[in-house]
Amino acid sequence: MDNNNDILIEVKNLKKYFQVGKNATLKAVDDVSFSIRKGETLGLVGESGCGKTTCGRTVMGMYGATDGEVLFDGIDVHKLNKKAKKDFARRAQIIFQDPYASLNPRMTVGDIIGEGIDIHNLYTGQERTNRIYELLQLVGLNREHGSRFPHEFSGGQRQRIGIARALAIEPDFIVCDEPISALDVSIQAQIVNLLIQLQQELGLTYLFIAHDLSMVKHISDRVGVMYLGAMVELASSHDLYEKPLHPYTQALLSAIPVPDPEVERKKSRIKLEGEVPSPINPKPGCRFTPRCRYAKPICSEQTPMLKEIEKEHYVACHLFD
Repeated sequence: MDNNNDILIEVKNLKKYFQVGKNATLKAVDDVSFSIRKGETLGLVGESGCGKTTCGRTVMGMYGATDGEVLFDGIDVHKLNKKAKKDFARRAQIIFQDPYASLNPRMTVGDIIGEGIDIHNLYTGQERTNRIYELLQLVGLNREHGSRFPHEFSGGQRQRIGIARALAIEPDFIVCDEPISALDVSIQAQIVNLLIQLQQELGLTYLFIAHDLSMVKHISDRVGVMYLGAMVELASSHDLYEKPLHPYTQALLSAIPVPDPEVERKKSRIKLEGEVPSPINPKPGCRFTPRCRYAKPICSEQTPMLKEIEKEHYVACHLFD
């Protein structure tokens, strides 16, 4: 296992439930555990509605946890006092999915980037201005862009502004919440490559949330797969893509298109049959059971635990009991 000194984020049995009716509980994140080493990128993937964004926001403390712990450098994020919360906010930032909705349209780009600098009293006067110029250039924009407003930029440029804002207070950890899904395909690779470059230069640690599996493979050291609020597989990027063990992961990866038309035609795609169960008041057992071609009676009765099947390759599936 990891040397504890290497771990920046440790998530233990995290749960985030929402009451959606008198007797209805939406189990958005249900007993999820993982850790992220310093300088590492952990990718978090799954279909829309699987709980990956809720998980990222609960890790950040934007949502209170229903149960479980999120340890940042050994300290529980959900038990911080006001001052400690401000210190944590300095070290942990988020890049949002929608690069337009996340920027205040009434503020100039310079003021958007400078807001965190002001809150944490990092720089004033000319030093502040120089820092904003430096950040703009770091993300591939020009210093004169600082006096413009968000609506004057393309989606890719706006996402660069969001990245500059996240970097302004020199964080250690950034949650990238689907930062490329709202962008043109031609721009997506540029943003991912920028994030990789910044990580190398600044020693950043990422939780990279996405449903584009090929991009996740490109940027991630390890990948976790979520299904209806539960973590079903967790492994190194190479192991997960070369040898997926969970039936859901196998189906997800079989849907990734291959650039070669010949290979694409011959490739066998796993089609998932059956209904997606509701995350509201879920039944006991494995949530993937109604769509799984390998389902056994035990799958409907007992919830499988995430277990290490091979070195650093964890799976929650009764096939491996």
